[in-house]
Amino acid sequence: MAVPQRRTSKTAKRLRRTHFYLKQPTMVECPHCGAMIKPHRVCPECGYYDGKQVIAKAAKEK
Repeated sequence: MAVPQRRTSKTAKRLRRTHFYLKQPTMVECPHCGAMIKPHRVCPECGYYDGKQVIAKAAKEK
């Protein structure tokens, strides 16, 4: 059974965890309607992606 020889110090533990934090998600403005969306996804507001309508308005309203 693996048991550490010495206790991990507070500094070593905190140095290891320096990247454990929440990051702000990247958001871009939809070129069609101006809503803030995640990049490379269909806009939930207008249904456009890459300048083309891929989700019809009637399908969105359900």
